Amino acid sequence: MGIVKVKHHLSFPLILFMSIFFIKTGVAASIIHAPEADPHYTKVGFFDIHVCNWPDREKLFFLSLFSTYQFMDIRKIEIFSPDKKKLGELDAEKYRLITKKNKPEKRVYIRMFEIPEAAGDGWYTSLVTLKDGSVYEAKDFVIIASMGRATGMSPAHDVTLKSIPEKLTWKPVPGAKHYQVFIKNAWEKRVIYTSGLLKKPELILPEKLLEPDGYYSWRIHARDVNENSLLGDFNHGSVNTSIEFYIEE
Repeated sequence: MGIVKVKHHLSFPLILFMSIFFIKTGVAASIIHAPEADPHYTKVGFFDIHVCNWPDREKLFFLSLFSTYQFMDIRKIEIFSPDKKKLGELDAEKYRLITKKNKPEKRVYIRMFEIPEAAGDGWYTSLVTLKDGSVYEAKDFVIIASMGRATGMSPAHDVTLKSIPEKLTWKPVPGAKHYQVFIKNAWEKRVIYTSGLLKKPELILPEKLLEPDGYYSWRIHARDVNENSLLGDFNHGSVNTSIEFYIEE
C-alpha cells in the first residue's frame, strides 16, 4: 500500500472538493496506510491500544499510546474507533521520555479514554499528521473484554515476615500469559525493582534486593500477549491493588 496520488485527469470539481476537505479537516487527502505485515508500525512511530482493568478505576478503559523518535515533526495524533468515530487526540504535553545510550530520545504519548457504551471489537486507527501535512495511519485490533486482577499473593497484605523471602508468588490469572512485577520501598515510596516479563506466576527475588527492617509494596501487571502483530504489545491487561509487607530486623 502506498501514497494515493492525484492524477492529472481528475475533474476540477473533485480537485476543489479535495482541497476544501484538507482545509476544513486538516487531514490530507492522501494517507500513507498502515503496513500489512504489522499495522502498528509506521515510518513515524508505533501505535497501540490496551483494554485495562486498574484498581483505581471502576470501569474498564482504553489506554492508548504512540511512541516516536520524530516527535518534533508531529502536529497531532488522532484516535478513531472501528466505526470511524473519533475517540480523541493524544496530548502533546503528556508523554514519557525514554533515553538509551547511543540512541536518540523517544517520546511515548499516552492517554486514557473512557470506553464508549457502543464500542465494539475491531480495528482502532491512529492518524498521525506531520507538520508538513503528510498523514500516517497505524492500526490495532482490539477485543473488548476484562482481564481479572492477580489474587492469592504471597507474601500477603499487611504481614510481618521473620526473614527475607526468596520469591513472590500469586495465583495464575485466567487468560494471562505474561506478568510483570513492580516492587517499591514503601518507606520512601519509590520503585526499587521492575521485573522483565514472566511466564509463571512467581518472581525469584534478586539477592540483596530486600533487607531486614524493610517495608515493601508490590503489584502485578497481568497481560494476555506480547508483541503480537494483530493485538500489539497486549490487548487485555490488569493491575492489582498494592500488597504491603514488613521484614523484621
